[in-house]
Amino acid sequence: MNATDPRDLDFMRAALSLARRGLGNTYPNPAVGCLLVKDGLVIARGWTQPGGRPHAEAQALAGAGDRAKGSTAYVTLEPCAHIGQTPPCADALVAAGVKRVVVAIDDPDPRVAGRGLEILNHAGIKVTRDVCREEAWRANLGFFLNRTQRRPMFTLKLATDQNGHIPGPDATGADKWVTSAEARNRGHLLRANHDAVLFGIGTVLSDDPEYTCRLAGLEGQSPVRVLLDSQLRLPVNANLLKTLDVSPLWVMCGKDATGSEAMENLGVTVIRAPSAQPEPGWIAGELAMRGLTRVLVEAGPTVASAFLEAGLVDEIAWFRAPKVLKSDGVPAFYAKAMEKLELTRQAVLQAGPDQLELYDTRKA
Repeated sequence: MNATDPRDLDFMRAALSLARRGLGNTYPNPAVGCLLVKDGLVIARGWTQPGGRPHAEAQALAGAGDRAKGSTAYVTLEPCAHIGQTPPCADALVAAGVKRVVVAIDDPDPRVAGRGLEILNHAGIKVTRDVCREEAWRANLGFFLNRTQRRPMFTLKLATDQNGHIPGPDATGADKWVTSAEARNRGHLLRANHDAVLFGIGTVLSDDPEYTCRLAGLEGQSPVRVLLDSQLRLPVNANLLKTLDVSPLWVMCGKDATGSEAMENLGVTVIRAPSAQPEPGWIAGELAMRGLTRVLVEAGPTVASAFLEAGLVDEIAWFRAPKVLKSDGVPAFYAKAMEKLELTRQAVLQAGPDQLELYDTRKA
């Protein structure tokens, strides 16, 4: 067999589908999928569980038991080789008697970085690499960026009319919503598969949001809330503070902001910037240091534009309603923020009457 064998591709794509189940609830670990195949049939499967453990390989091996001997393992990321809270997965595959391991992509983590493959090769296990490599890279982009660039992946969520406008600051009631309930539900799903959601104090002061995931069955996957609040203006009666039992709140403030002790006494994590206000590059580094790999930017024009201009937005999820707002609509981002970016549209999905356009971004 070789990397282009259709069976390898099919099984690896199935493993990648399993891996995506873990997105948003495995940080600081990657979301990995594993299939064990014997005589052409799947005998066990696993994916990284909430909190990052057990690992995908351990879960699959536990499900297979003795049947794992002589099987082929399809793993979406190089099996780990370091001892943490669990033994190395590479050693576990060897001990189980797996005869072949198909790996989608190598692990850049310096604790692994080829050592997992060395363990397998040394044990006489046949290893096939780089099967669906591009798909695996995209699926775990946040983890790879965290390990190689010391920043998480950022997804910018936009919800606009046909012209890219959002309701103005004076909009009230139903006028605040430009997209449909179906689109908003998809927005909650985005929150569920990201580690954190990031937003600014302006949105909080005008809308008093919760930024939790309120989809039935996924309430437990609400992301960490990251508030950019340079002067610590968060009201004491804000919904963000009323829902601390649902999801943590991290507040990033300026170096001279006052009132942090009272906020910390409520259970808020206050992160102080070295400057008057948190800058995107510094924010990215701080969030990566705390283990975050996938961050959803769900904010107003100022914050959205700042991350676009800094070249930190990796994906855009753009909900576009089939209507045009009245004259009180405002642009969802500043035009100059897109000047240095080139968008590649990956898909267009329907969300009720609205469209969800998915883009990859890169610097022009």
